[in-house]
Amino acid sequence: MSKQQNRQNKIVSGGNSIIKDGVKLYEELKQRIFAVNNREAFARTALDIFAFQFKYNEVYQTYCTALRRTPDKVQKLEDIPFLPASFFKSKKVEVSLSGKAGKEEPVVFFSSATSSSIPSKHIVGDAAIYRESFRRAFSVFYGDIRDYCILALLPSYLERSGSSLVYMADDMIRLSGSADSGFYLHNHSGLHDKLVRLEEQGRKSLLLSVTYALLDFAAEHPIRLKHTIVMETGGMKGRRKELLRGEVHRILKEAFGIPSVHSEYGMTELLSQAYSNGNGIFRAPAWMCVLARDRYDPLKCGLVNESGGINIIDLANINSCSFIATDDAGIVRHDGSFEITGRLEYSDARGCNLMLEG
Repeated sequence: MSKQQNRQNKIVSGGNSIIKDGVKLYEELKQRIFAVNNREAFARTALDIFAFQFKYNEVYQTYCTALRRTPDKVQKLEDIPFLPASFFKSKKVEVSLSGKAGKEEPVVFFSSATSSSIPSKHIVGDAAIYRESFRRAFSVFYGDIRDYCILALLPSYLERSGSSLVYMADDMIRLSGSADSGFYLHNHSGLHDKLVRLEEQGRKSLLLSVTYALLDFAAEHPIRLKHTIVMETGGMKGRRKELLRGEVHRILKEAFGIPSVHSEYGMTELLSQAYSNGNGIFRAPAWMCVLARDRYDPLKCGLVNESGGINIIDLANINSCSFIATDDAGIVRHDGSFEITGRLEYSDARGCNLMLEG
C-alpha cells in the first residue's frame, strides 16, 4: 500500500484523534491549498481533499460509491470521480462537520437561470477561502489590485441576489482603494465619461463586464483605450444573439482600439477563476487544474489536445466539492492551459460561456 493510499484511508476511517476531528482536518487541509507550488504537491493535496470530502460530503460519497470509486481505489487525479455540476441544482452539496468551519456565517451563491432552468445553489461554509482564492489569482495574473481602478459593468448580475461574481467584484472595488472604482448597471454614458477621464489621466483600469453588456456599451460609446484592460466574463443571458468568441473579440477590439480582449472563466459551483489575456486561452492558478474528459466515456479523463468535456479540480472548493464535471466543452493543452469551445449538447445554455468557436 502506498503512503498516499494509507493517508487517504486514515482520513476516511478516522485513524487517529486529529483525523477524527473533521474541523481540525479541514483546517490542516485549508492551510495546504494556497501553499501548492508544483504538480506533485497539487496531486497529494487533491487526493487528501478527495478522501476528506468522501467522508464528510454525503452527496459526493453516495456518488463515488455508486461509481465504485472509493478512496482505496483512487491512486491518481484521473481516478477521482468528478461530480456533475448539475447536482448543485437539486442536491445540497456541502461538507458537513460536527464543528464550525471558518469564523463567518455561510454564504450562498446562486447561478443565473432562465425561466426554463433551475439555478445552481452553492453553499460556501467559509467565505474567507473564496476571497483568498480570487485575490491571490488576480495578483498572480495581474499584480496588485491597488494599481487598478475597477469598473464593473454587470447589469444582469446586479439585478439579482446571490451572485458570486458580484461578491468578487465588490471586494475588488473595495480593495482597489480608488474612489473612481464602482459598479455600473445601465448608466453607459456615465461609464463612458469615467473612462474618458481615467484615460486622460493615464490611470490603469480594468473594465469587467458580462459579454452582452460590453457589446451594448461598445456599440453606444466606442472609445480608444490605452490604459484600460477590457475583460469579458462571457454570457449573452438571452439578451443578444449568441456569437462566436472570435467575433465578439473582433467587435470589441475595433470599438475600443485595443490589441486584445481579456476573459475570466469562473462558475457559481467553483471558488477559483482562470484568466485569458487574449485569444481565449485560459490559465489557472496553482490550486486549480483543468482536465478534459471523453465525451462518450465520462470516467475517462486526462485528454490532451483533444476536444472533450471540461473537468475542474478546485482545491479552494473544500467546503463543497473540489471535483466538478462541467457542462462546458474544451481542449486542454500539454502545459495545462485550456480553451472553452462551447457547451456540451445536452447542457442548458447558461450565462458564462459563448457558443462554439466554429
